[in-house]
Amino acid sequence: MSAEQFHVSEVSSAYWRVTFDNGPVNLLDPDTLEQLGALVGRIETDPDLTVVVFRSDTPGYFMAHWDFTADNARVAGMQPGPTGLHPYLDNFVRLSRVPVATISEIRGRTRGAGSEFVLATDIRFASERAVLGQFEVGVGAVPGGGPMARLGRLVGRGRALEILLGGDDVPADLAAYYGYVNRLVPDADIEDFTDAFARRIASFDKVAVAGIKQLVDVATLPEDGEFAPGLQAYFATAGRPEHRPFVRRLLDEGLQRPDGVEVDLGTAIGRLRQQP
Repeated sequence: MSAEQFHVSEVSSAYWRVTFDNGPVNLLDPDTLEQLGALVGRIETDPDLTVVVFRSDTPGYFMAHWDFTADNARVAGMQPGPTGLHPYLDNFVRLSRVPVATISEIRGRTRGAGSEFVLATDIRFASERAVLGQFEVGVGAVPGGGPMARLGRLVGRGRALEILLGGDDVPADLAAYYGYVNRLVPDADIEDFTDAFARRIASFDKVAVAGIKQLVDVATLPEDGEFAPGLQAYFATAGRPEHRPFVRRLLDEGLQRPDGVEVDLGTAIGRLRQQP
């Protein structure tokens, strides 16, 4: 039985706070996919729920990225979800379309799959401790969770390519300036700020909230068909033999540990790639 990663606190019938917890840097792994799918199902079908806040208590990390040591054969063999997409994409597509307002309260590093998760939520508030990014190009992979479809709509084509092709860390202030997140909130205030905003939404009529969100979705969300090619490209590019020594080097230098290259991963990848 895998450990619970998404801890749900039902603040009220209309408002849930969900704390993600998976190891010292909050990696995503195959268990995450299964548990997130179940959680999204709960959110979709709850008749009273109006707003969900996603957060982390892990110092320095919201969702670091996908676990490089995960069983990718297990992931590749997963059956499609309700949208007909692979569960990795199905979770994010369904999360983006739930009839509930979803908010990410980001107080730490949020890269790769973590970035793809927050991009699937409706609203992103970040403290000065947040760091976002899509570093996959640095390890020879195409991102699989839909940032090519989502980022351009948020930040514009040029900035999306800067983020995706540069593979560097995006500090919170720059993320807010670009529109990667909604706004920057001082770390000392962000929990109270997010809670007050969520309570405000929770006080409103669910039918109105869901109706507004659905119409905004029609105007702004990518079509489901835009996501599958990215995941296919990820499966085709991730873990290729020629890049395994570099990933091993990253692991040796503290990837997936809270005090190693994980701290400044984007910078570290750029530095190590340019070394002879």
